[in-house]
Amino acid sequence: MLILGFESSCDETGVALVDASGSAVPRLLGHALHSQIEMHQAYGGVVPELASRDHIRRVLPLTDAVLAQAGLPLSAVDAIAYTRGPGLAGALLVGSGVACAMAMALGKPVLGVHHLEGHLLSPFLSTDPPEFPFVALLVSGGHTQLMRVDGVGHYELLGETIDDAAGEAFDKSAKLLGLGYPGGPALSQRAEQGSATAYKFPRPLLHSGDLDFSFAGLKTAVLTQVKRLAHARPEGPATPQLAEALNAAQIADVAASVQAAIVEVLVKKSLAAIESTGLNRLVVAGGVGANALLREQLNAACEKRRVRVHYPELHLCTDNGAMIALAAGLRFQAGLLPTGAAGAGYHFDVRPRWPLSELTSATTPAA
Repeated sequence: MLILGFESSCDETGVALVDASGSAVPRLLGHALHSQIEMHQAYGGVVPELASRDHIRRVLPLTDAVLAQAGLPLSAVDAIAYTRGPGLAGALLVGSGVACAMAMALGKPVLGVHHLEGHLLSPFLSTDPPEFPFVALLVSGGHTQLMRVDGVGHYELLGETIDDAAGEAFDKSAKLLGLGYPGGPALSQRAEQGSATAYKFPRPLLHSGDLDFSFAGLKTAVLTQVKRLAHARPEGPATPQLAEALNAAQIADVAASVQAAIVEVLVKKSLAAIESTGLNRLVVAGGVGANALLREQLNAACEKRRVRVHYPELHLCTDNGAMIALAAGLRFQAGLLPTGAAGAGYHFDVRPRWPLSELTSATTPAA
């Protein structure tokens, strides 16, 4: 069972091919990824129309590259998967349109995959794949969630963000510091030269007694501190000139202090989820899962508690086609088809907003 996967939910175009034959974990045969970071940097964030147009330019050359890596023709593919949502509507339509057209031409099944399920299952492509059941910390873009995962399609939401997600807190804080786009990696890099105790930023909901998250207040606290350092009026707007008034040491200290606050919340909430479920395995997935401080502190804390921690490979933390093809492959092996598989006429839709809680293990007919 060879599955070709397409990812086009935001600013990365990803294509991958996996072999889901038998009962073994699907094996990655080839993958290619194009990031649009350089194109969007001039605008300080993703421009949806530009993202969609770039997906159109990249998707077929990337497909050719993946098939060349695998040494296989397109006709060898048994099924095609694509990201149905959540994400930018225009960007999602590119991947879904290409996938459905290609599947129709080949007479093969086409499968719509939930983007977050792809992230959730991505550690199965690592050299140290997890086993069910486990607690998952999903920290991807605008999503921060803790899930209990008992199997493919069997997900229980334990807690989630009630406002800004961890990734948004990284990006918005980086923007306040003038670090550009993408903000998260830039902030983490600057944090290496700063002091994590220079400023005492809030740890929202740290002692709430539940497993929910909130990072909007942290962003406000960072803005207040930046204004104070820049000697700006507290009621004044957040402008690029604020960051220009800070020196390199101040920027590094704010970055380190922000990162420390976010990581402490993520670590302590994850440990609370482990304790409440009684499980001894934690999976961390999504772009923020690549953060070095988060990995360091989770590893240390979980080692004390004899809890195994699993991560995707660093190059698979960002959005990619491999996780989409993998999710489709695991559902095939479990006797399920991803929710959103196209009908017999290869018609399709996309779900820009699609809660992972709506995903069920029910079988969906394929084309």
